[in-house]
Amino acid sequence: MTQLRLMTPFTALQNCHADWFIGHAELLALTQQRLAELSQFKSPPNICLAETEPIAFLAGLIAACELGCPLFLCNPNWAVAEWQQVVELACPDLVWGKSPVPQSQHKSQAQPGWIMIPTGGSSGQIRFAVHTWQTLMAAVEGFQAYFQVEQIHSCCLLPLYHVSGLMQALRSLTTGGNLALLSIQQLTQFEPAQYFLSLVPTQLQRLMPAAEQLSRFRTVFLGGAPAWPELLNQARAQKIPLAPTYGMTETAAQVATLKPADFLQGQTGCGQVLPHAQIKISQLDAAETGALIVRSKSLMLGYFPVLERLNKLQTDDLGYFDQRNSLHIVGRSSQKIITGGENVFPTEVEAAIRATGLVGDVAVLGMPDQTWGEVVVAVCVNSSASPAVLKTALKPCLSAYKLPKRWLSIDQIPRNAQGKVNLAQLRQFASGQTHIPPQPPKPLADAEPERPLSWQ
Repeated sequence: MTQLRLMTPFTALQNCHADWFIGHAELLALTQQRLAELSQFKSPPNICLAETEPIAFLAGLIAACELGCPLFLCNPNWAVAEWQQVVELACPDLVWGKSPVPQSQHKSQAQPGWIMIPTGGSSGQIRFAVHTWQTLMAAVEGFQAYFQVEQIHSCCLLPLYHVSGLMQALRSLTTGGNLALLSIQQLTQFEPAQYFLSLVPTQLQRLMPAAEQLSRFRTVFLGGAPAWPELLNQARAQKIPLAPTYGMTETAAQVATLKPADFLQGQTGCGQVLPHAQIKISQLDAAETGALIVRSKSLMLGYFPVLERLNKLQTDDLGYFDQRNSLHIVGRSSQKIITGGENVFPTEVEAAIRATGLVGDVAVLGMPDQTWGEVVVAVCVNSSASPAVLKTALKPCLSAYKLPKRWLSIDQIPRNAQGKVNLAQLRQFASGQTHIPPQPPKPLADAEPERPLSWQ
């Protein structure tokens, strides 16, 4: 395997064949233009990258990383309040793309070579995981080794500012593979045989009518949010080469993956740990369920602003390894509901409710209660049944203490583009503090050049 960490971003672009990405010639020219723009600065400028066009985004990314400029990847669709938070945190010298708020006059604490990738988890609060070119390349090398592939061909439906979209682009850029940036509508016209595709569960659900096309991909990764058993069973029945994964922005995407052959044979969970990472369970007996501790060459330095590099990450995720050494995630410690002294994990209850076929979408959370400590609350979309009917349907599947005691109806579950529920907003709704109006679904991604200058 190539030592990718020794390759610079612009060198990788120069080494790519002309057909690796639609618009390659334009990307190369625009990258050179960005490099020339950056060479006018006396020291590496602090950059916010918020380009909406993929070519402009990739050109900015490659140029900034080539010259070690502190780089903040930004969502062009952030609201004004979110942008105000980001600008005050990032203090950019330069914004590529549009920011609806003035630039900060403060001095940034970002250091040369830092790549800040946004992560909000389920809280809705924006923060940045600090990576470097080396941590991102370590993730690509681990991917190559695990799947025993030299060139990585990526079909990307996710936004490039998100770690799942970003890593798909970097895998292709640095390994000489092809990159296809498509919309869901374009997917059915695409020849997928050699390509890796990454989806979140809501995308997979929407694409099930095109299951035959999905079954032709080399591998379909599934991550970003918990997938429910019914969806996985449907994918297996349609022979989709699904690869459920475990990873996060903090680890530059996947650190554990169930290979498609194992998935199609009926195995469950997130598979084995990739070679660039280690995962331990915080229990004396590793077979027990506990919080996950991750060590990885692709681990972030920390959350911005960071002072020193982490050597491990204590996650909020709870899981265990089975006899095949395959990782299983059971939920998040912070989202665990303790009702009457019993532990309830929302993902289990949500899966049971979806399996009834009586709701369009559902999110489960715990709300304070004087009698029980917390009660299980189900927030449903397009329910075709009363709470009494739903409870009856759930009784064979769930213990009595896991059954929701409150049922709420909503027009749309508040989720981000990766399908994660905005729990802060959902809690406000469940407590009667706010009304969430119906919204349309958010799009799910839609001569030899001279050697550039370098600040060293």
